[in-house]
Amino acid sequence: MKYFTILILLFTSLCVAYETPPAIQLATQYNLKHDIKQYWISEKLDGVRGYWNGSELLTKNGNLLHTPKWFTANWPTYPIDGELWIGRHQFEQTISCVKQQKTNICWKKIRFMIFDLPLSKTVFTQRIEEIKASVEKVNSPYFQAISQFKLSSVAQLNQKLKTIVKHKGEGLMLHYQDALYTVGRTNNIMKLKPYQDAEAVVLKHITGKGKYQGMLGAIQVKTYDGIVFKIGTGFSDKERKTPPPVGSTITFKYIGKTQKGVPKFASFLRIREQEQ
Repeated sequence: MKYFTILILLFTSLCVAYETPPAIQLATQYNLKHDIKQYWISEKLDGVRGYWNGSELLTKNGNLLHTPKWFTANWPTYPIDGELWIGRHQFEQTISCVKQQKTNICWKKIRFMIFDLPLSKTVFTQRIEEIKASVEKVNSPYFQAISQFKLSSVAQLNQKLKTIVKHKGEGLMLHYQDALYTVGRTNNIMKLKPYQDAEAVVLKHITGKGKYQGMLGAIQVKTYDGIVFKIGTGFSDKERKTPPPVGSTITFKYIGKTQKGVPKFASFLRIREQEQ
């Protein structure tokens, strides 16, 4: 865990920064406004956001990723938005590979899962077909389209979510069928997970008791809106021995909030990956 912590904290500094981040669209939390039949649905992949600018692969923050030449061979010369992904519950392996300054054989495990075309002027339904055409033309195992499907009811949506989560998936994405690609946060794309997540800064470590004697018991954190509280669950034994450093930013999950705005049932997920 100590090694992984160092990888996360140094990830940004290990990349080559561009002047400005790529202009990409960002999802909002699930809040259905239209008939579910008007949305394309896909699995929410727990990987690293990638942006192909037509010649190089960048992170969300505009940092250059050191991909092997064979990985991006014959990719299109136009921008593509997607996710670098190994598989479900493989986030640590993914970030460990993409942070490398030199090309590495580990890239053979990664696929660039495409979910949109930033410069296309067509609606999302048509962009799905454009993505499929691009994938077919490139004909590479590393260049793939995220599967998009439709459901006919919210009940089916909830059942699909349960199935995905049961098999260690993170959740679902809903994309309005008639939406144009919109830079910034947009309600046309929504993420649906069985819990909410947020970020907070670690203020201090609290020593454990009982079976956690000599290890971390909990961390005190502060959210961006100034709420201070403790998180004592979600840590593995390794993480309790080498906890998130004071001053680092962590991602936690929770189910609702108290009247005072304190997250309920908060549980540690990971140290924040800077490029997500």
